[in-house]
Amino acid sequence: MELKPNFAFTRINYLLMLGGIGLLAIGFFIMTLDTEAYGFGFYGLTLGPLIVMAGFLIQFIAIFIKGKPSGEAPQSEKE
Repeated sequence: MELKPNFAFTRINYLLMLGGIGLLAIGFFIMTLDTEAYGFGFYGLTLGPLIVMAGFLIQFIAIFIKGKPSGEAPQSEKE
């Protein structure tokens, strides 16, 4: 009997985490594009922070979503 490693997250969790990290990076980059003084324009105060919040929301979802179990269920040792 071959034992498979029991990871805390599934593939979909890791893909969502990578997507969330990408969205965070894009949001912070958008905040740097603001041409107003001290970032007080639309990009720095509205668009960038909304995208960063969406990235954190995706991270939260990626951690708490339950993936489908892959393979067979572990057998009990009572047999």
